Amino acid sequence: MVAWLPLGPRTALRALLLAGSALAALTFMPAAAATPAAVAPAAQTGCPKLLQHSFKRLQDDQPQGLCQFSGKVLLVVNTASYCGFTSQFEGLEALNARFARRGLVVLGFPSNDFKQEDADAKKTAAVCFNTYGVKFPMFTETRVRGAQAHPLFAELARATGSAPGWNFNKYLVGRDGRPIAHFGSMTSPESRTLVSAIEAALSAR
Repeated sequence: MVAWLPLGPRTALRALLLAGSALAALTFMPAAAATPAAVAPAAQTGCPKLLQHSFKRLQDDQPQGLCQFSGKVLLVVNTASYCGFTSQFEGLEALNARFARRGLVVLGFPSNDFKQEDADAKKTAAVCFNTYGVKFPMFTETRVRGAQAHPLFAELARATGSAPGWNFNKYLVGRDGRPIAHFGSMTSPESRTLVSAIEAALSAR
C-alpha cells in the first residue's frame, strides 16, 4: 500500500510544475519513425539493380527514379529526332497504349551518339510529344554506347551481348528486372517477333 504524505504549498507547486514539464516533453517529442531517414530505405526494397538509376524527365528536367517501374515489363529504346527511324515513335506509342494495362512501359532515351539528336531539349520534346504524340516516359539526352555509356545501357549491352548499333534499338526487360532480348533498329514496333516477345514477357510470372 502506497502512503501519501502531505506536502507544503511550495513543495506541491514545484511538483506540479515538474510534472507539467515532463508531460509537455512527452507530448511534443517527434516520433522517430516519421523521419525521412527512417522511411527512405524502404523505397528501394525489391528494386532490381538494373533499375537503381535516376534520369531527368525530358519535359521538365525533374529527376525520375526507374525503381518506380519495378514489376513492369520494360521496352528500353534509344531515340533520335532526325533519324530515318524516327517515325517508329508512333509504333512505340501504340505498343505502350496497347499493353499498358497488362504491365508494359516503353522508356525512351534520346541520344546524340549517332549525331541525329538536337542539343536543345525543348526541340527534342516537341518532336516526341507534339509531332508523334508520345505519352510514354521520355528522358533527357543519354549516352548509350562506348566507354561513356550510362551504366543502364552498359548493363543492357553486357547482358544481351548487343550494344546499340544505331538509333531505336530496343531492349526488352522482364518484370524481375532482367534483360530478355535485344532488337535492332530494323525491327519495327509492329514486328510480330517483337510483339510476341512482349506478350510472352507479360504472361511470365
